[in-house]
Amino acid sequence: MEQMFLYSRFLMAVMLIAIGLHHFYKPKFYYPIIPAFFPKLFVTYASGIVELVIGIGLCIPNYQKYAALGMALLMIAFLPLHIWDITREKPAMRTKKGAYIRLVIQFVLIAWAWFLFKKLN
Repeated sequence: MEQMFLYSRFLMAVMLIAIGLHHFYKPKFYYPIIPAFFPKLFVTYASGIVELVIGIGLCIPNYQKYAALGMALLMIAFLPLHIWDITREKPAMRTKKGAYIRLVIQFVLIAWAWFLFKKLN
């Protein structure tokens, strides 16, 4: 079971680092989910930096629990965007079904991060 936890934490770290880097490689990919009143490039880069920091933090023993909590809080912070996306005529996720699936994934990510945080305490 301990090995499963290690793999789970490693997978989340790799995922966050890859997605964080993707924010810099393809910033326009994230623009459709960002409301128009936010500066899109700034929000994209800022969230990419936060995801990179959390992903790296999950790999550093003294910071793992803080990184897991940060992941849970970040996913909660992103939750309104995914709820808002469902209400749009043309969701960023291309279809209403896609937007609903992404919302479910958001809850899975929150639960996963919370599981890691609780396990690390």
